[in-house]
Amino acid sequence: MNKIVIDNSLCVGCGKCVKDCVAFALYLEKGKVKAREGCIECGHCFAVCPTGAVDMPGYDTEGCGETVSMTEIDSAVLLQAMKSRRTVRQFKNIPVEQEKIDMILEAGRYAPTGGNSQNVAFTILTDSRAETERECVKLFRAGVNIGSKFSKQLENTEITDSFFFKDAPLVIVVSGHDSVNAALTSAYMELEANSLGLGVLYSGFFCACTKLNPLINAKLKLPKGHKAVTCMIFGYPDVEYKRIAPRKPVKLKEV
Repeated sequence: MNKIVIDNSLCVGCGKCVKDCVAFALYLEKGKVKAREGCIECGHCFAVCPTGAVDMPGYDTEGCGETVSMTEIDSAVLLQAMKSRRTVRQFKNIPVEQEKIDMILEAGRYAPTGGNSQNVAFTILTDSRAETERECVKLFRAGVNIGSKFSKQLENTEITDSFFFKDAPLVIVVSGHDSVNAALTSAYMELEANSLGLGVLYSGFFCACTKLNPLINAKLKLPKGHKAVTCMIFGYPDVEYKRIAPRKPVKLKEV
């Protein structure tokens, strides 16, 4: 199957897709766009074409309507909202609606990945969740007792039965071959979740468990070659923060 298909009846030969093709996989010939090897399936040609002459077989294009510019979001309000976000560890006993889960996953699906690899996957813990958390709790309790590398960090912390997932209603593990891609994806998901009124916790201790115990990692049934990069805990916050938390001065050098 071709990665992209050009409808010559719609192509006006404007060259916008050729100019914007990062892989130089498009060229003009006799006033029409042609494709050659090298396409990375980034979709820029699909998005930039003024006449809709480009199709991408095998891709879901049904929801690809008109673009919305980020400039439509008030930049000062956006910055203030991003500064206001906090990691949440207290959640109400309210399930996250499926439509909101779908929107969070959609935000992750559209996050940028290097070379348009789209090599990020999502695992929602459901049936395996309780057993997986029990194994993690057991591991950390034993580790603290024998002086693991987390002992100092956890010396004043009680490792409860819900230490990793905080009794939250939704747990999603974001995995990938590349940590940067999965981390960017997670950030997109968090922003979307915050906009939906949800709180988010990155359970870094859980990801540590997947490295310390292969059996815990195996329970996730991640795609081949993937590693758990983030474990995202979602739910309606049962805590309210009144002001923005302070930060140290920005570290900046000009070279």
